[in-house]
Amino acid sequence: MSDHDRAKDDGAIDSSQSKTLPPNGPSPASAPRRALKSGRFARWHLEPAIVPDEDGWLLTYLDLITLLLTMMVLMLSFAGPGKHGAPVSAATGAAPLAVAKPEPEPDPLAGLLLDNLGKNIEVVVNKGTVSFRISSEVLFNSGEANLSAPGLAVMGRLVPVLDRGAGYRVVVEGHTDNVPIQTERFPSNWELSTGRAASVVRYLQSQGIKPARMRATGYADTRPVASNGTPQGRAANRHVEVTLEASK
Repeated sequence: MSDHDRAKDDGAIDSSQSKTLPPNGPSPASAPRRALKSGRFARWHLEPAIVPDEDGWLLTYLDLITLLLTMMVLMLSFAGPGKHGAPVSAATGAAPLAVAKPEPEPDPLAGLLLDNLGKNIEVVVNKGTVSFRISSEVLFNSGEANLSAPGLAVMGRLVPVLDRGAGYRVVVEGHTDNVPIQTERFPSNWELSTGRAASVVRYLQSQGIKPARMRATGYADTRPVASNGTPQGRAANRHVEVTLEASK
């Protein structure tokens, strides 16, 4: 073979090998990746796992809830009001049970004649009760438990008020100051306060107030309404309190 023919064959081989290579040579980014897969680091190379979309069911669930709510609203709108304007349940077709409202407490002052009581009777209104506070100086003589003439007149003005409150109990309480008393009839303020309360109850019974409605209690000086350190406070603590109390 001549040198000319040998050179032509070598040129043909070079041209065929150059055609198998890509025009720009191998990609520089893919070369390290192939080296990791096939080299000595191949056993530590892990392909990233493809995580599936796990929230797809949530969208379906929300769509279902929205459809159910829409259907419920439509059914309620088609049902319309029940008898006497009461709403009707879409599920059962019956009106819901009405919730009973608590009855308001009666007004203890309703219907009572308070205009003619006078200045000697103090009216004290509490929740469900009304009390009439009268000074002992007006009702009794000092150290006594029998009603005086002025005391009978004051109690006479109170009888019509108590009679109109027939649905209430009448609680009569006797109170004293802290000055001790020691007589043959009243060894202490306990006997004096209880005797005065009982005297008022006996008078009210004589005026037609039913005895089953009444109760008499003496508290001595255990429930003061003012300080016993002054004459004015001790005078305020010496009183009888007649209370209209709601029957249970």
